[in-house]
Amino acid sequence: MKIRNPFKNFAEFIGKDTIAENESKKLIVVIRILILSIIFYFIMNIFLCNLALEISGAMMYIIFAITFAVIFALSYYCRSFTVICVFTIGMFIWIYLTIHYMGWNIGVQHFLMVLLVLSFFAVYKHHLAKVIFAILLCAFRLWLFFMFSSRPSNLQLSPMGENGLQILNTITIFWCISVIAFVFSNDTRELESKLVDYNNKLLVQANTDTLTGLFNRRKAMVYMEDFIKKGLSDSGFCLCICDIDFFKKVNDNYGHDIGDLVLVKISEIFRQEIQKGNFAARWGGEEFLLVFPSCNGDDAYIKLENIRRTIKKLEFQANDTTFGVTMTYGLAEYDYHNGLTATLKEADEKLYIGKENGRDRIVF
Repeated sequence: MKIRNPFKNFAEFIGKDTIAENESKKLIVVIRILILSIIFYFIMNIFLCNLALEISGAMMYIIFAITFAVIFALSYYCRSFTVICVFTIGMFIWIYLTIHYMGWNIGVQHFLMVLLVLSFFAVYKHHLAKVIFAILLCAFRLWLFFMFSSRPSNLQLSPMGENGLQILNTITIFWCISVIAFVFSNDTRELESKLVDYNNKLLVQANTDTLTGLFNRRKAMVYMEDFIKKGLSDSGFCLCICDIDFFKKVNDNYGHDIGDLVLVKISEIFRQEIQKGNFAARWGGEEFLLVFPSCNGDDAYIKLENIRRTIKKLEFQANDTTFGVTMTYGLAEYDYHNGLTATLKEADEKLYIGKENGRDRIVF
């Protein structure tokens, strides 16, 4: 017979989901951990009271422990908000009765900070309610101070006993606040990380052509404008607008699926150029834009000639037919005086000159 790990069983018991489908599981788990921590704190106080022979104090903490055990059981049958409300009321009553019986100096009033931190982390909306609750906690603490700070307690503890309770209070409070902060801050970091990743994906989608995976026209314009604005164009750059020759015939004769394949294969060649420090984008339809940073017209022409030959060697299969495609290129150097728009227009005009003069060529 397989014996299950008791720690795993306990973790599963604590981690049991809330009864409401639209509530956070993490919230109810945090509440259960806090309740168990307070119950453990009560047990330690019972032990300390027995050591000090304070039977009445021990009985008081036994009642508190039973009460919070009932609240813990409620977490499996009630909504999270109900459990938080009952837990908060229980904390208010316990803090008041403890200070009334044992005095101000033992420091249980600091447990109000646990409720304050819990209220701000546990409730995602209702900002006004958070502020009102914080004011209520502050007012309650001030009231306790004026009521009991100078009033002798019913239970006289030795200085060592008071110090022991102060240490126990401090450890318990820090533990409770740490649990709340760790769980909810970790949750926030995960959400922020997912949001950043999602925004990055949206940015990539907004800047990328879906079919080819190249940058789109919008990204190309932003790239060139930033390139000029940052002064990177001082060393010169060239841009080329190129077009697949007779692409309409490819779609008409072989279908749009084959046409898309042609665009993808040509884009793969352009993507290799991106890895060499250049920039490639789908300009629109069967047109592409290539940018060659820190490059004069002659150097860009040599690179384009290599691209032209590589594309011309491509072979495609469709309907038992093998065919190839060519491209025509209009190359222009960036004109500092006329600006980007004029340079793009020049490249576009050279592209059409190439088309009118036989295609499959580079016009510079």
